[in-house]
Amino acid sequence: MNKNNYALIMAGGVGSRFWPVSRTEYPKQFIDFFGVGKTLIQSTYDRFLQICPPENIFIVTNEIYVDLIKEQLPQLNENQILAEPIMRNTAPCIAYGSMKIAKINSSAVIVVAPSDHTIANQNGFIQAIEQSIEAAEKNNSLITLGIKPNRPDTGYGYIQYINEVLKTDDGIHKVKTFTEKPNLELAQSFIKSGDFLWNAGIFIWSAKAINHAFEKHLPDMHEIFQQGNSFYSTANEAEFIANAYLQCTNISIDFAIMEKADNVYVLPADFGWSDLGTWASIYEMAEKDYVGNAVIPSDQVMMFDSSNCMVNVPGEKLVILQSLHNYIVVESNNTLLICPRSEEQNVKNIVADVKAKFGSKFI
Repeated sequence: MNKNNYALIMAGGVGSRFWPVSRTEYPKQFIDFFGVGKTLIQSTYDRFLQICPPENIFIVTNEIYVDLIKEQLPQLNENQILAEPIMRNTAPCIAYGSMKIAKINSSAVIVVAPSDHTIANQNGFIQAIEQSIEAAEKNNSLITLGIKPNRPDTGYGYIQYINEVLKTDDGIHKVKTFTEKPNLELAQSFIKSGDFLWNAGIFIWSAKAINHAFEKHLPDMHEIFQQGNSFYSTANEAEFIANAYLQCTNISIDFAIMEKADNVYVLPADFGWSDLGTWASIYEMAEKDYVGNAVIPSDQVMMFDSSNCMVNVPGEKLVILQSLHNYIVVESNNTLLICPRSEEQNVKNIVADVKAKFGSKFI
């Protein structure tokens, strides 16, 4: 295994669309949604053990989740957990992680990935990552993985690519445009064109390439984290980061770097990827009965004349559903949510209304 391979796993999100199961104190990356015995972050970590030495896997998360990280990934040492004092989107956490890793190993090639995605084809994922790592080592390029779409989904961002390819890898194409979540009509046109991919939010680059990109496109942030070179991996790192984050702009890596740089490439891939962004994505991946009900756990749930429902309730509770079709039924944190699957995008707004009325008690 190449000692220059590193992973930076982003695990700071709150997963509000999975409320009430996912909560601020215990968000979705720390939950075993499918009853497989591993949480999403544990599954992500295990995938990267096949790509990187264990000491080269770093987790960046909000400081309020550090104890959860230690509990679920006890094999990590303190230096592998990067604690953010406040939420500032993906650009600052990537700048922080990339700068710290570069100090440890200036020849590092870094894979940046969210902690809460699922991959059905593990071998296909590893093959795509290894292909991208090899290309990133040989080229001063910023590489992302694009998922071949099978439907005009409005919940994903899209990447358009052209025929131009890397000199060392004709399967990795030059990116033309990034598009945030489109409306249905636009998404349908993307699918018909054949040159658009879903944006998976997985990036591969050398430490030198990404730090140079920050220096060029986001120089203020680059300077902030460069000043930490004498503090990274020391007892003074946390104090430096607490001050650094107060100076950082709240901005995503897509807006800050990927949409501006001229050396961005994409590898079209298909390995059974899901970002688990909504209950619909859980429903799509879960096992279902003969009438389309996905029930997790299923021991004490009885369904009568009900179909195509997503049910996630405490295992000790007896739940009986009669004549319910195409609904989400979830219970956690002394909260019961019942809503049509077609209206699940409203869950985030519901969370905001609950917080406005009851404070953080149920959030």
